[in-house]
Amino acid sequence: MIKRRWLQIFVSGLVLLYLLENALVRTGNPNYVPSVIMIGAFLVPVSFTAYLYERMPDWEVPFPALAVCFLWGGVLGTVLAGVFEYRVLLSLGFLPLLGVGLIEEAAKLVVPVVFYLMGRYRSEADGIVLGVATAMGFAALETMGYAFVILLKSGGNLTALNTVLLARGILSPAGHAAWTGLVCATLWRERIAAGRPVVNGRVVGAFVVAVVLHALWDTFNGAGLGPAVYGWPVLRLLGLLVALVSFSLLIRRVREASADKRSSP
Repeated sequence: MIKRRWLQIFVSGLVLLYLLENALVRTGNPNYVPSVIMIGAFLVPVSFTAYLYERMPDWEVPFPALAVCFLWGGVLGTVLAGVFEYRVLLSLGFLPLLGVGLIEEAAKLVVPVVFYLMGRYRSEADGIVLGVATAMGFAALETMGYAFVILLKSGGNLTALNTVLLARGILSPAGHAAWTGLVCATLWRERIAAGRPVVNGRVVGAFVVAVVLHALWDTFNGAGLGPAVYGWPVLRLLGLLVALVSFSLLIRRVREASADKRSSP
């Protein structure tokens, strides 16, 4: 019997978010704002990580390792990405969107690669979950930043805040999770084939695909607030197309990894 704990997490998070926003509207107390942003930003990333945790069969990664990827991977990824992007901005005066994708995709791989080199968790399913957990931590923290900025720029407009939280939250599995999950799936699969840690053409190709998809996502989303929230309808459609392609690639690797895990002795 499937317990669907991920659904329990999601529904309970929605209830908490509703209670917090209702209290904020009724009282006007700004002390509720950090809680609203935190719950809203982490709701989907945590729920999706829990979903994948239940979805993969007989995987070997324990919860502490998952938590390390989510927290350390997320924080370290955002710090490294922010610092390198800032330095490039200072030196060039601008940062091409392809460069943003390159920096962020590389930064998200730091913690998963540590687990990869340790060689303790060897199946492709393990690699996908570790990569997705890191990416979801990264996405949650990034969403908190965007939500805080839009709240300030809009003069405390809760509608604008909720738009950012909703758009980025719903599509986070089709963004950061999909790109990092794809690269990690390829890394772990190629190690199984080679019998040792390896970076070959397939791994590089998966990373390039992730960077390009990330750059296209940023291109169609403008300021990075969601699927072209304030853009033209055609940009919304193109942004959603990138999300669909990205998520389809992740789901395909999840299914392949699940099948391989079940068929292995």
